[in-house]
Amino acid sequence: MASGSLQVAASLLGPAFRGLILKKGKTGRSIQVALHHDVTFDFEYHRDFPEMARLYEAAKTSQWNATTDLDWTQNVDRYERMLLPTEMLPIFGHPAFNSLNAREQADQRHATLSWLLSQFLHGEQGALFAAAQVTQAVPWLDGKLYGASQVADEGRHVEVFHAYLTRKLEKLYQINDNLYVVIDALMTDSRWDMKFLGMQILIEGLALGAFGTFRVLSDEPLLKQLLTFVITDEARHVHYGVLALGNFFSKELTESERRFREDWTFEMVLLLRNRFLAHELYDEYWGHALSRRAWDARVLKSPMMGFFRSTMFRRIIPNVKKIGLLTDRVRPRYEKLGLLGYEAGRDATALTSTDLLENR
Repeated sequence: MASGSLQVAASLLGPAFRGLILKKGKTGRSIQVALHHDVTFDFEYHRDFPEMARLYEAAKTSQWNATTDLDWTQNVDRYERMLLPTEMLPIFGHPAFNSLNAREQADQRHATLSWLLSQFLHGEQGALFAAAQVTQAVPWLDGKLYGASQVADEGRHVEVFHAYLTRKLEKLYQINDNLYVVIDALMTDSRWDMKFLGMQILIEGLALGAFGTFRVLSDEPLLKQLLTFVITDEARHVHYGVLALGNFFSKELTESERRFREDWTFEMVLLLRNRFLAHELYDEYWGHALSRRAWDARVLKSPMMGFFRSTMFRRIIPNVKKIGLLTDRVRPRYEKLGLLGYEAGRDATALTSTDLLENR
């Protein structure tokens, strides 16, 4: 473990074994995960978290219908539309890629976008389950009410990404092993704040960076319209996480508990960074042309991944700092990864949906 924490290593041992060794995400159509978490009933119904209440009011007035508010009659033609810029593909410039004709290069853009959106779909399913669990477990009524709106949002996101992948791109990839480890870890942890930390701060923050990136890079109208709706939802979700965890971490955690969350967060940041090595694409198309190590090096240095990682960490690191987990003890680890440059950015409570849509 990069953090050196035996406690964090122990907590991730099961998810890592199931995801990286057993490859549970690739063994069949569905899996069963045993869950163990407390459910909090509030019989006093105190509405004593006004910022959360305002977020809930915003959520109620911002609902949209995936069936009627998107124009599904639009044709998505991989040969007519630039789904992604060719120069952003990880394999761009390699002799094997240069030998492809125009249609074959279009197929590669299509496959790359399909792989990326497939991972977002799987992440949204994890977010759906995590939101449902957190709504049960969070101790504040205002948090439960807002959480109910997020469950609806995440269900809608699963709906639209699945529809776009199956009806328009007609290609769906299995879940990436690193992403499976993250979701498994969140689902099986009994502590509500850990589910919140992993999903609301890290995965949702990653999603904001990713969706903003592809809204900028793609010229496909339906995808841009879809991402506009989803980004507006995700902005509220991350805001929710920062409000809830900033309050809880500052008042409720012991020093030992905080250190564990600092170390765990850093390990998750590493997993999310490594998630985008796209080995599924390598195995399908490029195993004959270059080694996996050479592929990894290309992915890490590709313009698209550089642009994406920059946008992703610009959304994540300020929120990690805002909730109190970017302490002097762990700062050198983030500095070694080159991520401290993002800490001065605005956290989710200071960003509007317009800021996020315009990638500011």
